[in-house]
Amino acid sequence: MATFGLIHGGGGSAWDWHLVVPELRRLGHDAVAVQLPSEDETAGWDAYGDTVASALEARHELVVVGHSLGAFTAPLACERTSVEKLVLLAGMIPAPGELFSEWWSNVRYPGAGGRDDDEIFYHDVPGPLADEAKRRSRNESSRALREPWPLAAWPDTSTAYLLCRDDRMFPPTWARAHARERLGLDADEIDAGHYVTLSRPRELAARLDAYWRAAS
Repeated sequence: MATFGLIHGGGGSAWDWHLVVPELRRLGHDAVAVQLPSEDETAGWDAYGDTVASALEARHELVVVGHSLGAFTAPLACERTSVEKLVLLAGMIPAPGELFSEWWSNVRYPGAGGRDDDEIFYHDVPGPLADEAKRRSRNESSRALREPWPLAAWPDTSTAYLLCRDDRMFPPTWARAHARERLGLDADEIDAGHYVTLSRPRELAARLDAYWRAAS
């Protein structure tokens, strides 16, 4: 049995994982959805990493999953606790010393084609869930997004990148190149849009379980 530490993306919350957690437990695992201090204007990257480490304290056989902007935080957990596997889910991969504001141009982000948020994030999410996700959205006002990413190098943790084939935020062609250029990884793929935690929770849990089985 593994413990999955689940880190939400920008504007999100631990609630984003509420459908995935029971699916992982059904497969025999423990799961902890972490609430990042996104709206705390005093919280830097150290606070983000400490929040994850605190939530996972005393747990073993850890798999940490960072969704979207959560991929900036997930590696910080690997510096604070023993992580067996790191999974970047439709993730934004940071470079040492990089600012969030610089990331977009540094990775040659192509943009989302002028779509609105409903078309980008919720096109394959059931309507009531999409409405609830929008109601629960949070501001990203923490100091972290104005600080350089603090690690000098990527952690020495086995890492996988799982892209979403129907992602309109991070299109698959771009995401494949991003994973290869930043980490030398060949991305794995799942049929879903960007908000895969809500649109395909059972399928996502199965993929996360497979990562653990392959690593153990």
